[in-house]
Amino acid sequence: MTLLQLQDHQVDAVGQLESLRYRYQPDAIAWAGSQVQPVLVVTGMAAEARLAAGPGVITVMAGGNPARLRSLLRARLQPNCRAVISIGIAGGLDPSLVPGDVIVATGVAAPDRRHAASSIVAHRLAARLSDHPKREIMADVAGVDRAVVSPAAKRALRSATGALAVDMESHVAAAFAARHGLPFAAVRVVCDPAHRGLPDLVGTALRPDGEVSLCGVFRSLWQSPMQLFAMPRLARDAAEGFRALRRCRDLLGHGFGMHDLGELLGEVEAAVTAYSVATPADDSHVTASARAS
Repeated sequence: MTLLQLQDHQVDAVGQLESLRYRYQPDAIAWAGSQVQPVLVVTGMAAEARLAAGPGVITVMAGGNPARLRSLLRARLQPNCRAVISIGIAGGLDPSLVPGDVIVATGVAAPDRRHAASSIVAHRLAARLSDHPKREIMADVAGVDRAVVSPAAKRALRSATGALAVDMESHVAAAFAARHGLPFAAVRVVCDPAHRGLPDLVGTALRPDGEVSLCGVFRSLWQSPMQLFAMPRLARDAAEGFRALRRCRDLLGHGFGMHDLGELLGEVEAAVTAYSVATPADDSHVTASARAS
């Protein structure tokens, strides 16, 4: 399967998915009948953005370019969203992961720091994905500004961060969410496993609009024809990853199931506040009783 055929396969599958996605009528009604802000979904590829789109969702896609993604997010002076979710395919760092395995991020290891994911949002996403036919794992992912293509580089990143997978958007999305005080989460599906290297053409395979750059691919193949031998395996891995990603989107439903997120966070905050207020009184009672004895 060529990259062009793979892209056409992805576009056709998106059309087939539309009829499935709108079976989530309760979520659709919740979004249609409310004035809640949408979820901001960050992706690297146009195919990922098309999958993510729907009621209660706005997408930002940067063509696999973290610098461009930062610029696009920086232009949003007001985030106008209730949560930030990074979704798409990723490279495997853990040797046990295979194409199609799903990672719900507990945090993102960025080059300069670790961003924690919202536990509430992450667990809600994981619950919705519990019926996924592939393995689902809650763990950290790594975010990088340059593609990690060799098995040795993957091992080094795994050792340095403890992350199970790597992508080029989650750390940027997490920093944006932290800057605006918004809940953050990520769902990433493994494409290339840890032991498999990627051809150099992945660095020029995307246009700024997130579509496959055939000129970039052919130019890279002309310069290094040996990459051609890696193409069939790459295409199979990508197809498996996108099949699993489409299933994720189907299970997550309208608005990624976040239509009542504000209410849920409010309830948790109220419970924590009530507990923290009650605890000192209980401690003082214990202390007084101890003194009386």
